[in-house]
Amino acid sequence: MAFKKAVKGTILAGGGALATVLGLSQFAHYRRKQMTLAYVEAAECLSEPVNREPPSREAQILTLQNTSEFDVLVIGGGATGCGCALDAVTRGLKTALVERDDFSSGTSSRSTKLIHGGVRYLQKAIMKLDIEQYKMVKEALHERANLLEIAPHLSAPLPIMLPVYKWWQLPYYWVGIKLYDLVAGSNCLKSSYILSKSRALEHFPMLQKDRLVGAIVYYDGQHNDARMNLAIALTAARYGAATANYMEVLSLLKRTDPQTGKEHVSGARCKDVLTGQEFDVRAKCVINATGPFTDTVRKMDDKDATVICQPSAGVHIVMPGYYSPESMGLLDPATSDGRVIFFLPWQKMTIAGTTDTPTNITNHPIPSEDDINFILNEVRNYLSCDVEVRRGDVLAAWSGIRPLVIDPNSADTQSISRNHVVDISESGLITIAGGKWTTYRSMAEDTINAAIKAHNLKAGPSRTVGLFLQGGKDWSPTLYIRLVQDYGLESEVAQHLAATYGDKAFEVAKMASVTGKRWPIVGVRLVSEFPYIEAEVKYGIKEYACTAVDMISRRTRLAFLNVQAAEEALPRIVELMGRELNWDDSKKEEELETARKFLYYEMGYKSRSEQLTDRSEISLLPSDIDRYKKRFHKFDADQKGFITIVDVQRVLENINIQMDENTLHEILNEVDLNKNGQVELNEFLQLMSAIQKGRVSGSRLAILMKTAEENLDRRVPIPVDRSCGGL
Repeated sequence: MAFKKAVKGTILAGGGALATVLGLSQFAHYRRKQMTLAYVEAAECLSEPVNREPPSREAQILTLQNTSEFDVLVIGGGATGCGCALDAVTRGLKTALVERDDFSSGTSSRSTKLIHGGVRYLQKAIMKLDIEQYKMVKEALHERANLLEIAPHLSAPLPIMLPVYKWWQLPYYWVGIKLYDLVAGSNCLKSSYILSKSRALEHFPMLQKDRLVGAIVYYDGQHNDARMNLAIALTAARYGAATANYMEVLSLLKRTDPQTGKEHVSGARCKDVLTGQEFDVRAKCVINATGPFTDTVRKMDDKDATVICQPSAGVHIVMPGYYSPESMGLLDPATSDGRVIFFLPWQKMTIAGTTDTPTNITNHPIPSEDDINFILNEVRNYLSCDVEVRRGDVLAAWSGIRPLVIDPNSADTQSISRNHVVDISESGLITIAGGKWTTYRSMAEDTINAAIKAHNLKAGPSRTVGLFLQGGKDWSPTLYIRLVQDYGLESEVAQHLAATYGDKAFEVAKMASVTGKRWPIVGVRLVSEFPYIEAEVKYGIKEYACTAVDMISRRTRLAFLNVQAAEEALPRIVELMGRELNWDDSKKEEELETARKFLYYEMGYKSRSEQLTDRSEISLLPSDIDRYKKRFHKFDADQKGFITIVDVQRVLENINIQMDENTLHEILNEVDLNKNGQVELNEFLQLMSAIQKGRVSGSRLAILMKTAEENLDRRVPIPVDRSCGGL
């Protein structure tokens, strides 16, 4: 076409973390140094979105019901499925997308949060002369650059340190990392460099310094994965795609070709999970983008279809931010069992992971205690002995199922493909499987190309390179300042809103409630130690949030950052959602119970409860037992053998401290193992023993009782906020 020409597009580095990563003085220099994006003008020639705001879920369902036939129906609302919908609709195809759960409810929200080419894949490509892996790395590095460009509010470059403990490894790793830069070419974010031992410890003071000879630092991207997935879905909806979450595919529809007599997939029988309503959605082409559930849909088409998905579980844990610098990640290239572990700052916390173990396919993957302890042990190997790595500092943990695939068209049907696979069945079902988060866009492009060819659809080339996602177009690194100045938000809250919603942050700010304080003027927090505010719950409903789990895990990321904080915020979240969605008391209770089960099983709360039970061992020295008994008896003045809220209130009154009764109830309930409304001496000793072992941290009761003992005569206020709130 005449309009096609290569134009230079600089990557706009993103996220609130960018100023920290590069420094504001380097920001302009960073922009000048970036790569040339291949066809940014494709986005420029595209007309404006048909909807200023995404239509409501109800409106989308009506479109699904009333459209006689779509060109493309995508099954699956993860990154790849939403990417397919966006690619199709921006080519002018009439597009629909259905997702059984919420957008990004599966693997796409449970990643390592990296946008990367894959250093380890490049190593394998070179060592094994594997051209497929080389191409995959090359493609991923291009896609990394594009993703940083189109969603600058949700993504940012991140320096990652590779510590070196043997002299011979320094040139070996340096050559490998330099090759990574070389393969990236003009897409290189910033050149890698070597650090001396002293400089490495300056950048990463928690690092194990014994035998350290130096370090190598390279750059990859980082993002907010669930919010990125949601931005893709919302952008597709704004361009006209009929997208609906909580829409389950019950079966595939088929029609018989009168000329050949062959059956062709022509749509799907769908069920609204929230209402139970069923209806048919017809389409010329159906795309299966269901990740780990790939084979479930393939067998709807052909019950004898070969199983191609080989699921692998990847567990991650979240620890307090003090475990890593704010702007430097860590890569362990060779763990004790040969795997790779990343140790990364994210949302002011620290992520560590991942594992890679075979698993069964399930809707609700659970992080195992063995995997959590494996990650903790690997972290201990790289951190200074001055830093006590405690099991109790695990704030959240999750497991994501990675859908590794076997290419059904390959001669070697046992070989796992590290790249993505596009397969077309005899009846025309198109399956896209495998790949990685970073390459979702190119996977979608390949899929729609295959769909156009296989089903004779009339559409032009892909237009998603350089196409801004929702919130990205008018974002700038200083946008949060306007939020502070125009609305009276706290700076931390304003930065969070800008980094989460981009140029849509102003709409959230307009919904913010007045605090009644001198400062901040607006922006009531959901929980004190995180910058999430109540207005985000109302706005989240506009972003298709239907349940409390949607809100705590994917509209906000509370569940992924601190499960205790998420549980504390739940009642208020349910109350706010209930008002907007007209929930009765029974529905509110159901939402609370479902969300608590989600936190308990899928986000690591179960592991937390297992660290302190009524069967927990008491391993304390006799001197420690005597000391803790004396502390306990300062509250149990009547020598009953247990303490209640009344006992705690009495001690607090003696030092002129008043505390809300509900807060006191929460504090005691954390330690009340048999749930009889009181904390017995044995339960207190079990708690103190678990704290000494590092299995529990941040116990508010332990902190309160210790501080009260020290300050009974000095009348000093007692801090009772969670100390990191570890699991």
